[in-house]
Amino acid sequence: MMRTSIKITSQKLNLQECYNFVEDDACGGIATFIGTVRNDTQGKEVTQLDFSTYKPMAIKEMQKIATLALDKFDIHKIAIHHAEGMLQIKDIPVIITASAKHRKAAFLACEFAIDTLKKTVPIWKKEHFSDGEVWVNTHP
Repeated sequence: MMRTSIKITSQKLNLQECYNFVEDDACGGIATFIGTVRNDTQGKEVTQLDFSTYKPMAIKEMQKIATLALDKFDIHKIAIHHAEGMLQIKDIPVIITASAKHRKAAFLACEFAIDTLKKTVPIWKKEHFSDGEVWVNTHP
């Protein structure tokens, strides 16, 4: 049985797909984190975001995060999906879902996954403003 679903796509992310993957009769809780494109950063108007990835390494790192989450928390399954390409305000660049017998493990796994993803996965974000653009998250 597959316990992880990892995806990077230029297609619109699908919350139902993530939910369906982690859903299980043995699980009493499913937690979801959905990252959305907001319209400002540090007081500057954001018009859109552009996500670039080094896809082979990003998928490998996302799989590491999912495996760590399975080991660290008492979760049943986890899905980590990320978008690439140009996204508009309100679009969804990332969805993480985790299922567990009890809710706390699912919440903790989602928080761990998004925090670790932002630190270790080679996904770069270019913020487009009304008056210019800037790369952010230019690590790892």
